Amino acid sequence: MASIDRAKSDEFRRKLKDDWGLLWKERFDDKMKAEGVAVQDYPLLFVDRGHVIFASRDAKTPSFSEVVEFWASQGCVYVPDPVAGGWGKFARTYLARRSERRRVWESSERSNGGCVRQQLKKGGRGWLHK
Repeated sequence: MASIDRAKSDEFRRKLKDDWGLLWKERFDDKMKAEGVAVQDYPLLFVDRGHVIFASRDAKTPSFSEVVEFWASQGCVYVPDPVAGGWGKFARTYLARRSERRRVWESSERSNGGCVRQQLKKGGRGWLHK
């Protein structure tokens, strides 16, 4: 049952990202007032048609993270539980694996002679002028 909720959450987040991209792609740029205006309604992002998205003065640009936080508080988007580890644990467990793979790949590249050492500045004496 938790996987179904996670799948729905992922689908909802994907819909939010698609709407966010459309909001910025399909905006109307008013050159006279130097502002960007939303062309359609985006109810998931709380943006109505004609809403000023960005301007040179006196306009608050909508933030995607604030929208996601609101929907997470409503239980529609999955956000890791801080008690269970949160984003930091997620980064350590999933993203660190990628960096380990990258490290192994780079070390194999260096052993093949892929990394060429360049000449040192001032013959290796550093930046001091002596």
